[in-house]
Order: sequence, then structure tokens, then C-alpha cells
Amino acid sequence: MAILDGKQLAQQIRAELQAEVSTIVEKGGKIPHLAAVLIGDNPASQAYVRNKVRSCEQVGFRSTLIQRDANTTHDELLQIVDELNQNPEIDGFIVQLPLPKHIDEYAITLAIDPRKDVDGFHPLNFGRMAQGLPCYLPATPFGILEIIRRYEIPTAGKEVVVIGRSNIVGSPISILMARKGYPGDATVTICHSRTQNLAEHTLKADIIIAAIGQAEFLKADMVKPGAVVIDVGINRVDDHNTASGYRLTGDVDYENVAPKCAWITPVPGGVGQLTVAALLMNTLKSAKGEIYG
Repeated sequence: MAILDGKQLAQQIRAELQAEVSTIVEKGGKIPHLAAVLIGDNPASQAYVRNKVRSCEQVGFRSTLIQRDANTTHDELLQIVDELNQNPEIDGFIVQLPLPKHIDEYAITLAIDPRKDVDGFHPLNFGRMAQGLPCYLPATPFGILEIIRRYEIPTAGKEVVVIGRSNIVGSPISILMARKGYPGDATVTICHSRTQNLAEHTLKADIIIAAIGQAEFLKADMVKPGAVVIDVGINRVDDHNTASGYRLTGDVDYENVAPKCAWITPVPGGVGQLTVAALLMNTLKSAKGEIYG
């Protein structure tokens, strides 16, 4: 068993981005600028956004954080999105999810200019991705691809099982793994809450991508020896033996699954680290006009 070390890879990518920003500055070019919109006081969202802003600073990007309280109206948020769309200084921006229940997340996503949609959630970018055209890939699937690519995990002709079908992770990564080229050319099966006899599918898998949002869902008896397991989940589990009263775990029963694997991502320290790195990579692409010119 070997670890797919997301933390180490993220550090490597940040160093690469920092070097490229230094070159841009030397040539008098535009420094990439990422903005983040945070509505409400969700602690997890606050932590995620702080991490993204801090990562921008580490690589030399400019960053802007726009915070509003949970009573912000749908129209007020649309106005913020429109202002960011029109601001030539902003190369890309994200609206941190989840949003308060009175705000229509889909409508907000549609309002974001696809050219600045560095989260890769807009249907235009999703459609371009599905057709193999230049686009901003959703950050978490992009991060998964980077793990596979940089660790040189073979994918051509492999059986891949994706557990979960969300528009953020499950659906896009299933498309990406089936596309022509590397990483890709795999035979992909999507499993979800209505899948019957789930283990029959996972036991055939050379690569399992678990993104179902249930703590330690994937058990050792569901994984064949030598499989590659990529754990996208991050869940809080009560643990009175820790100072915080909880511990973080993924969607995989790591302790029992890991010994069976050829490669596995830990939680924390796995895919989550690459999600932020991928967001920065998309922002640099936007600043350079690589996707839409």
C-alpha cells in the first residue's frame, strides 16, 4: 500500500504557480486575481474560504473576499455577482456553497460569467468538458486528475467505479475518466443511492472514487486487492478522545481498506488539498486567457 499524498502534491503545484507568477511580474504582466463571495456564517465555509485566500497569498495571486450576512437577499447576491462579472480586475471568482436556503444556488451559478467561473460549475463549462473542449474543470475532479497524472496511475482500459453522482464531483469525474486521453480511456460505472448490490460493482473496480458523503462507507470487503482508492469525502465523526470532540474521516474505512490497496488517498491530506490547488490553476488559466481568450 502506498499513499497518494495530496498535501505534498499541493505544495508542489503552489511552488509551480509561484514561479509562474514571478515570471509574469518580471515581464510586467497582470497578476492573477481571485475573488470569493461568502454569505452567512457557516464555519466550514469560512474555513474553506480562508484557506483559498491564504493559498492565493502563498503563490502571489491577488485575492478579494466579499462577506455578507445570512440575511442577504437573492437579488443582493445577484448584484454582487454582476459587479464581479463586470470588474476587469477580477480574473475569476467563486460563490462559496452552500448558500442560505432562501437563495437559489442554481440561479446564482447561471449568473456567473462562464469566463470567470473558475469553480467550473456553470453549465457552459460543464458542457464543454463533456465534449472535450477547453474549459474550467470543476476543482475537485481537476484535483483528482492531477493526483492520477502526477502519480502516473494507469487508467486506459481500467474499470473505474465512481460512488456518488453529484454535479460537483461524481458526474464530472465519471465523464473525465471516460474521455479519450490520459487520465481517461477508462470504463466507468457510476453507483449511487439506488444502486443494487453495490459491492458487485466495486469488487470489479481497478480504481474506486468515493464521493458519497457518508463516513467510512466503503468497507474492506467491497474492495479487491491491488485497487486504487480515491476518497473525496470529508466527514466529522464524534470522538471524545480528541480535544475538539470529533475527528475527520473520509467516505472510506481507511484503517481496514488501506492494507488491500495499491494506492490510497488519506483524509485529511488527500483530495481536499488538491481542490484548492486546482482552483488556483483555473484562475491562472483565466488570467492568461487560455480558455476563452
